[in-house]
Amino acid sequence: MTTPFASDPPALVLPPAFSALRVPATDDALSRARALAEREAGDAAGTLVLVEREDVLDLAVILAPGEPLATARRAFLLGMIALIDALGSHAPPEMPITLVWPDEIRFDGARLGGGGLAWPAACAEEAVPDWLVFSAMLIVSKAHLGDPGLTPDSTALDEEGFTPGARIALVESFSRNLMKGFATWEAEGFAGIGARCLAHLPLAVGARVEIDRSGDALLHRDGATERLALAPALVRPAWRDPATGLVRL
Repeated sequence: MTTPFASDPPALVLPPAFSALRVPATDDALSRARALAEREAGDAAGTLVLVEREDVLDLAVILAPGEPLATARRAFLLGMIALIDALGSHAPPEMPITLVWPDEIRFDGARLGGGGLAWPAACAEEAVPDWLVFSAMLIVSKAHLGDPGLTPDSTALDEEGFTPGARIALVESFSRNLMKGFATWEAEGFAGIGARCLAHLPLAVGARVEIDRSGDALLHRDGATERLALAPALVRPAWRDPATGLVRL
């Protein structure tokens, strides 16, 4: 599918397992990827949808899970660490990237964006879903909104020292990290991936932590266990503004 733009966008260099679908700014990546997955199921696996807008990085990738939904949701956490690692590889040095469980990314303490996961509505927990869609959104720039001091709870890539070309570079890094992460999951299991994700979770400081098979985080401290559930939190992402569909400012 070819979508016309005012000028040719920079080429995306993705791993062989991925194909790019670039859509106009009037679209959103999650809706487009979900519609494609529902129509083509496994044939669409590996399609990475990228919205062509400069103020927001809005992407989604269609996945073909090989296990029941109840455990396959852990792919969301893999997607989040792939995104966090991409940010870390392009960020100024020693800037903290943290996770508000399970789906909000903060950069130096301010909201930068978040992730989401979609699956077939009729899929039972014990059934293997035909598809999953991991989506992510980051604020690239708030310049069009005026004084950033008016929105102190959020930040943007251009405010944090990322280069002007970081949007495309982040997408490419994310795709490579995601592919590598799935290979690690298959070869070594999920424990190491879960531990890397929890390393960015401030709530886990001082606790013995683990990710169970359903993707829930278990925090053990002072003889008690706190469970941070994954699936319910994915229904309505707290980082997304329902009025705009974008990252809360």
